[in-house]
Amino acid sequence: MKYILMMNTMKAGHGVPEWPKKDLQAHIAFMIGLNKELHERGELVLAEGLSFPDQAKLVRAGKNGLPVTDGVFPESKEFLAGFWIVDVDNPERAYAIAAKVSAAPGPGGAPLNMPIEVRPIMSGPPTEML
Repeated sequence: MKYILMMNTMKAGHGVPEWPKKDLQAHIAFMIGLNKELHERGELVLAEGLSFPDQAKLVRAGKNGLPVTDGVFPESKEFLAGFWIVDVDNPERAYAIAAKVSAAPGPGGAPLNMPIEVRPIMSGPPTEML
C-alpha cells in the first residue's frame, strides 16, 4: 500500500537556513541516507523537498478558466517542507519510517521530533462512489 509522509516544519523564515553549516550538513546527510535505505528496501516511490512558502502561490480558476493567483504567504505558522511516497506492506511500516524522519538531527545533533503526517494514497475512488 502506498502512503504519503508529509514533513511539516517550523515557521517560514526561521530554522534550517540559520543552522550552523555542520548541523545543516548532518541533516542533509541523514535525509540522503534515509532515502538510500528506503530505495534499497524497494519502499521509496518518490521523495522531494519543497521551496519555502515565500515562493508559493495559491491558484484558482477565474473567469474563462484563466488562473488567478494569490500569495505569497511568508507568515505561515507551519509549512510543508517535503514529502515521501512509500510503498510498504502495512501502516505500521509507514509509521516507523515517519518516526525515523521525525527524529532527523537538528542543531547540535538533537532530534527535531517534527510532525510527520502519514496518509494512505487512494488507488481510485471508493467503489460505492462509482
